[in-house]
Amino acid sequence: MATVELVACWFWVGLALMLPWIILKLWKRGDTGVQNLPPSPWRLPVIGNLHQVMASGPLLHHAMADLARRLDTPLLYLQLGEVPVVVASSPEAAREITKTHDLSFANRPWSPSVRVLVAGGDAQGIMFARYGALWRQVRKICVLELLSARRVRLCRHVREEEARRLVAAIAAAAAQGKATVDVGERISAAMTDLVVRLVIGDRFDRPEEFLQVFKEGKKLATGKVSLGDLFPSSWIARLLSGNMRRAEANHRKMFELMDRAIKQHQERRGNVVEEEDMVDVLLRLQNQDDDLDEPLTMGTIKSFLRDLFNGGSETAVIEWVMAQLMRNPRVMQKAQAELRESLQGRQKVTEDDLNQGFGYRYLKLVIKETLRLNNAVPLLMPRECRETCKIMGYDVPKGTTVFVNAWAIGRDPKYWVDAEEFIPERFESSAVDFNGTDFEFIPFGAGRRMCPGMALGLASHELMLATLLYHFDWELPAGVSPSEMDMTEEMGVTMTSRMKNGLHLRPIVRVPLKTAT
Repeated sequence: MATVELVACWFWVGLALMLPWIILKLWKRGDTGVQNLPPSPWRLPVIGNLHQVMASGPLLHHAMADLARRLDTPLLYLQLGEVPVVVASSPEAAREITKTHDLSFANRPWSPSVRVLVAGGDAQGIMFARYGALWRQVRKICVLELLSARRVRLCRHVREEEARRLVAAIAAAAAQGKATVDVGERISAAMTDLVVRLVIGDRFDRPEEFLQVFKEGKKLATGKVSLGDLFPSSWIARLLSGNMRRAEANHRKMFELMDRAIKQHQERRGNVVEEEDMVDVLLRLQNQDDDLDEPLTMGTIKSFLRDLFNGGSETAVIEWVMAQLMRNPRVMQKAQAELRESLQGRQKVTEDDLNQGFGYRYLKLVIKETLRLNNAVPLLMPRECRETCKIMGYDVPKGTTVFVNAWAIGRDPKYWVDAEEFIPERFESSAVDFNGTDFEFIPFGAGRRMCPGMALGLASHELMLATLLYHFDWELPAGVSPSEMDMTEEMGVTMTSRMKNGLHLRPIVRVPLKTAT
């Protein structure tokens, strides 16, 4: 049985087992008291609009975009089990939520799955922290210390080393005569190693165990809808959420390993540290407690590290860029020609080359166009309404989970010519950018909860992509044409969109890497 069918089967079995609880909820059902909700499709008792969302398949951003189009509304109201949801599908609606009323939507919703991650509130990081003094402090630490432009520059040599190792590994696979390599898997391994080095350094004594637990956690965070999150008040739903129990065990193991890494850093304090990693930075700030508005607890430090690992190791954008280039040979040839003409046989690509504009102008347009069509987080990170307010004339009740469908906005023909076509040149003479002020293009969000790691993520992605395109030519597997490529998406509970079946390509070394490290 296919995965989607199996998930659907368990979903309906779960609902059947919950029937007594459903009857009780129907008996006690009351009115929300809000009179002017946004437009909504018809709902069933208790399960609300779940049947309509699931009928469209597992891709929530597709299903929500379809429902908004059917109702011709930029603001959509859905009831997903017990969870009230509002979806913004236009730049105007996104602007009101992320700018005009940004403070009213500055919280993150805490589902049962999220509560596992934040340990009941004792381990809030930048990703899930509730708006308030603690969030303002962790945001300040990110902006000024962990993810600042200065720190991004300081760690460029680490990114360059990992990019060279990636080239060496792919070249070795090509030399062994392997027909294809899994590009996404190779990039993911390189980015994970990069993030481990940046966050906990090279001196951790259990790196393999740490990477294994981290990979298991990433697998647990893909592809399954949790009944416990849809029906948080039902103990039966929580009982049926086996994935949540495995996530709890993985979370405990991850925090145990983080304790070990932190202890190692503490033990060597006082010794000369040539280069601070992010654990060093957080421990230094913890010792400067008088300068902090809120105490930097070990729970906060570990949640910081968890969020940095999860965000920094995300490689879906790189895989989507490579897929779009393979699907559009004209664009691939243009990007490679510009790189190779500018670098003129250099041994390696460096960030200095990219910062000085060598062969990078067109690749930058390619990345922008990919973010428009294949944003790695198509619904952005969810927000929660802190107080009932009006958006586009409609009432959004307090406690509502709010999504901004950046995927739908980026493909809206009202704002984009040939919206479904991959045309990097559209950005050549356009001032539209992803800095959070052009609401028709917000792949990193906007407002207070905009992605704080954008600069570090872009620097890593740009270098990896330039390196792959400079050193290799790429071919599709035998018998597969660009128009026949499998571009099927899958979406995980972490709200990320990636290629479901991976990207398998044949690398051909074009510019050998003479000295690999």
